[in-house]
Amino acid sequence: MRNCILLGAPVQEGTRRLGCDMGPSAFRAAGIVGTLRELGHDVIDRGNLAPVAAPARAHSNPAVRSLAEVVAWTELLGEAVHGAAGEGMPITLGGDHSLAAGTLTGMSRHATELGRPLFVLWLDAHPDLHTLDSTESGNLHGVPMAYATGQPGFEGIFPPLAAPLDPSRVCMMGIRSVDPAERRTVAASGITVHDMRAIDEFGFAALLRTFLHQVEAESGLLHVSLDVDFLDPDIAPGVGTTVPGGATFREAHLVMEMLHECGLVSSIDLVELNPFLDDRGRTARLMVDLVASLMGRRVLDRPTRSY
Repeated sequence: MRNCILLGAPVQEGTRRLGCDMGPSAFRAAGIVGTLRELGHDVIDRGNLAPVAAPARAHSNPAVRSLAEVVAWTELLGEAVHGAAGEGMPITLGGDHSLAAGTLTGMSRHATELGRPLFVLWLDAHPDLHTLDSTESGNLHGVPMAYATGQPGFEGIFPPLAAPLDPSRVCMMGIRSVDPAERRTVAASGITVHDMRAIDEFGFAALLRTFLHQVEAESGLLHVSLDVDFLDPDIAPGVGTTVPGGATFREAHLVMEMLHECGLVSSIDLVELNPFLDDRGRTARLMVDLVASLMGRRVLDRPTRSY
């Protein structure tokens, strides 16, 4: 049994497409609280966070948008997740993926205080390794991993990193859309990246098992950041950055079931759900089902549904 602490993060400033701010409400409407309680977990829903309004910030890259707002969310979520991690398992309900700049740094700080390394399983179509200088779109949901791993260009703008994330302890799965600047960072960083070619060739199970063995060997904490676009858009249409060829229903559940069995997960992000683009809550329900698998629902317990 876990003490699950839900943190709503209705942030949409990291992307140009409106609607992600409705994500936390959609997760709740899809039954995430009841689902976790049915599995025997305690649930504390802290409601939705809201940062203090921040003064505008300029950057030499004219493409960068909503910098002050994303920095404010990063500060707020870093503190909120760090505090929640001392009480149980933070589950952050997003919101676009810029929120991970806060959740990753909050968890890294918590792990450092415990004297344990933090590992990250990044389930996403994109590596989100742009810096403020390299981003061409200016959408800051593309920068959180670069910031958290200490890439240059964030100093004096984003909060100082108390404990930068070690890139060698990051595993990305499902990657299939990488910009040239990100490709160079991946090559130099030491991050493990399993794109969909590798998944097709070796399968999720073998690749994930290797990473989980590393986490266990180092007695690490494991943060899971699950982006809706990790999934194939045929099964998860409610996202603004659809990329064909994502994880199937069974592949995604296999990953979640393996994560439950390893017993190493300490925190979760659920990001990029855009209910405005969804089909009658289909994507929200699937994401809640995946959380259920991660938190202990077995295949034999899966309910039959009629729509």
